[in-house]
Amino acid sequence: MAYRVIRTDKADELIHRVILYVAEQFGRDIAMKKLDELESAILSLGEKPYLGIQPRSAILRRQGYRVLITKKDLVFYKINEDEKIVTIYAVTDQRQDYLSIIRGL
Repeated sequence: MAYRVIRTDKADELIHRVILYVAEQFGRDIAMKKLDELESAILSLGEKPYLGIQPRSAILRRQGYRVLITKKDLVFYKINEDEKIVTIYAVTDQRQDYLSIIRGL
């Protein structure tokens, strides 16, 4: 892995919320599959940190965020080239108001 991938407490909390919601709506097995898919996508950033795109929001672009788009989720992260670290800040469902969530970080 070329970059170390770390998650903020907020990112962990948001992932936890997504998984709980999926478990309540669709069952534990689907939730575990969803968690595996999210974890795999997040860990892939260790090898390919520029896999995500720059967000549409000019504010988020100026702040240095990138966004990885998965099936139904958005993973917001920043790359620290000097330390070779990818920091995950938030994971949201694409249908959520992600700007409000990111502004709250």
